[in-house]
Amino acid sequence: MSIQKIYARQIFDSRGNPTLEVDLTTDFGVFRAAVPSGASTGIHEALELRDKDKAHYHGKSVLKAIANVNDVIAPKLISQGLDVTKQKEIDDLLIQLDNTPNKQNLGGNAILGVSLAVAKAGAAKKKVPLYQHISDLADIKEFVLPVPAFNVINGGSHAGNRLAMQEFMILPTGASSFTEAMKMGSEVYHHLKNVIKQRYGLDATCVGDEGGFAPNIQSNKEALDLIMTSIQMAGYSGKIDIGMDVAASEFYREGKYDLDFKNANSDKSAWLEPSQLADVYRGFVKDYPIVSIEDPFDQDAWDDWTAFTSSVSCQVVGDDLTVTNPKRIQTAAEKKCCNCLLLKVNQIGTVSESIQAHLLARSNGWGTMVSHRSGETEDTFIADLVVGLSTGQIKTGAPCRSERLAKYNQILRIEEELGAKAKYAGKNFRHPI
Repeated sequence: MSIQKIYARQIFDSRGNPTLEVDLTTDFGVFRAAVPSGASTGIHEALELRDKDKAHYHGKSVLKAIANVNDVIAPKLISQGLDVTKQKEIDDLLIQLDNTPNKQNLGGNAILGVSLAVAKAGAAKKKVPLYQHISDLADIKEFVLPVPAFNVINGGSHAGNRLAMQEFMILPTGASSFTEAMKMGSEVYHHLKNVIKQRYGLDATCVGDEGGFAPNIQSNKEALDLIMTSIQMAGYSGKIDIGMDVAASEFYREGKYDLDFKNANSDKSAWLEPSQLADVYRGFVKDYPIVSIEDPFDQDAWDDWTAFTSSVSCQVVGDDLTVTNPKRIQTAAEKKCCNCLLLKVNQIGTVSESIQAHLLARSNGWGTMVSHRSGETEDTFIADLVVGLSTGQIKTGAPCRSERLAKYNQILRIEEELGAKAKYAGKNFRHPI
């Protein structure tokens, strides 16, 4: 029942850039996994190995990573004869084979493709759903369906407008099931499209990388007001909360924050001190039903995070700060920098380390939000991951674009499969179990 063959190839992500896909063959099937890619990436993430040959694919091809899978990883894993249900054993071997702190030798993308495929093969060998296998690996005893955080307005590095803050999300915490949460998200999204069309014209309904609308506005408050209007029009006032991914590292300049960073001639005198930016957030929390703010400050501005987190009651999510890395999560917990982990499998590079990161976050009293990347594939792994770990919250884009909906649709299938055992996180999304 060991691995017979591992083969990697180059495919394309949702932005039309190359990425890596792995087929892992055992005597009971072929198991395929594709690796996502981020645009707004933290400097402390596992290295995504690209060829950097500008003559091909603008330097973004992944042929080196593919060769590392086919020529280095595959022979080693096959020769070891490891059982595919032994996820940690296999992941540890991959980590040792690379032997660098950020997986720069083989590439985080090469290692992750294999690790994801192993997890799928392990579930099949046990004849259980993937979410059940993940739950077993993490020793979690119940399944909770997550609150989806739909990214409905895009800014930052994900859109071509002037908006500095990267994502404005709606969270249907007042839904009674994941199915109802999808209904609420879809209806609000389409109301929002109509509102944007009426106010800014048809071309303003174009969408960003994650399916959210990207009207050419610069005011973050204007984005929040558009969302509130749409929630009200859909009849869900009080049932839908708001989340934000600021991605502040993207507009951190010389110790300050430039909310006009996409303008090459932005006015330096208007750049905000960390304390001023914190005041902006606190104003949003006071005036809107904001329950989650992600990456409010630069990825290494630890003290600013700590001061802010102690001053608000909403969830403060670490993404660029923590990069799904147990060492940085531990530091952030000790400094009380945030109270929620954003879990991205390609930031750390293996399934086992992703599970470890979640369990560490939970042991410190944090929540965990499972997340896609802006460059996605049709692979639905994170849908099973969020249910298997029962984290209670997931963000995988707007209810738009098939690479986003693939994940939401898989969670709908899981909810159907669980039947009466299906439990929706709802208002308890921060601590569902």
